[in-house]
Amino acid sequence: MAEEEKIPEETVEVEDVKEQEAPAEPEKETPEAEDKAPEAEAAEETAKAEESSPEAEQGAESTGSEEKKGGFFRKKEKKDKKDEKIAELNDQLTRLMAEFDNFRKRTEKEKATMYDMGAKDVVEKLLPVVDNFERGLAGADESDPFVQGMSMIYKQLMTMLEGIGVKPIDAQGKEFDPNLHNAVMHVEDESLGENIVSQELQKGYMYKDTVVRHSMVMVAN
Repeated sequence: MAEEEKIPEETVEVEDVKEQEAPAEPEKETPEAEDKAPEAEAAEETAKAEESSPEAEQGAESTGSEEKKGGFFRKKEKKDKKDEKIAELNDQLTRLMAEFDNFRKRTEKEKATMYDMGAKDVVEKLLPVVDNFERGLAGADESDPFVQGMSMIYKQLMTMLEGIGVKPIDAQGKEFDPNLHNAVMHVEDESLGENIVSQELQKGYMYKDTVVRHSMVMVAN
């Protein structure tokens, strides 16, 4: 009797496997789930239709274009900063060039002024030598070789002075000009008009546009 009641181990394992492999019974759908299923499907179809509609596509394009525009504006903003820096540097360079040009012109003008002042001073010191030449040659014998040599030296000196811008002031017979002439005598002469230079006592000279020495003159009437 004890041998009949013993259950083989292999039989128990097979039964356990069968119980595990048995398919689970499908859950029965409730009426509420059945009602909600068509509504969910309708909502999904509506969402798909809206996504595929031209308005949705246009909205997506506009969003993308806005993003592109946004990116373009950001790039343009960076470019504008670079352009502003370039414009600022160009402005500084233009100002520096203008300042340098003004400095160069001012320096050249100062140099020219200093040169003119020095030349005027030298010419003023040479004029007494010119006066002595003229006085000596005025009463000399032109046939004398020595006088001829002095005359040649005088002409060479006057040519040199004329080459650097020195020229005599024309006074004889001209109307008196206080800017050019220095009146030391007045005479009555009916043959001449009023304030006319009747005689030049000492020749005056100009260096370029500046009077080095005024002409010493006699004025009529």
